[in-house]
Amino acid sequence: MDIGLMNEHALVCGATQGIGRAVAHELAAAGATVTVLSRDPDRVRDTVAALPTEAGQHHHGIAADMEETDILDRKVQVLTKATPPVSILVNNSGGPAPGLLHEADVAAFDQAMRRHLYAYQTLVRTLVPGMKERRRGRIINVISTSVKQPLPNLGVSNTLRGAVANWAKTLANELGAFGITVNNVLPGATRTDRLEQIIQRNAGKHGIPAEEAEQRMLHEIPTGRFARPEEIAYAVVFLASSAAASINGINLPVDGGRTGCL
Repeated sequence: MDIGLMNEHALVCGATQGIGRAVAHELAAAGATVTVLSRDPDRVRDTVAALPTEAGQHHHGIAADMEETDILDRKVQVLTKATPPVSILVNNSGGPAPGLLHEADVAAFDQAMRRHLYAYQTLVRTLVPGMKERRRGRIINVISTSVKQPLPNLGVSNTLRGAVANWAKTLANELGAFGITVNNVLPGATRTDRLEQIIQRNAGKHGIPAEEAEQRMLHEIPTGRFARPEEIAYAVVFLASSAAASINGINLPVDGGRTGCL
């Protein structure tokens, strides 16, 4: 099976930490040229410098806030004029703050939509015309298993993730005829800074040590462990490859079997 990505150019959002950074690294390791997109210029530069270049790639970086869609659009358009065409788009952004849905402020929804759905739509409008012209493209959205089963105390996040999943399915139906596939990767509990925050929050909520809160979470996972960011990245690399050309419009959980539905 060939999952090499030589001569492909991937734009990875939220690529300076956690799952996004792992995705950028594994795409580069598979041979792709990678453009790292994130807010902090220093972290963008450091991440680009750390990417594999064994295939002779010259990687790129964009410092932009996903919520500022006008600036995001301009910077990505500049990129497309100066680099090989982007054939792989990985949409990934930090999740909304936790909280109960019925207590959420409307402003929280507005911010979440701008950071995720509006930003992703901006990138699609900029990059899909080139993909259609070349009749080759991959759009992969890193979302959450809450698409299949809402998670407690993540009201805004659950709502947003469902919206992104339906947006992606609609795109998959529209773009498949042009050789462009659109799929979602759904990470479960993954060993990142966000997971550590969730563990600490759960510990405080229940008045228990963090170690006990972690064990309670692990007990819910059939494999008995948290995923590594690299394991999410492996799924992204596969979906980006030619081996996955007939996989379109799916939600792929990478969660150790924790999600309780099919």
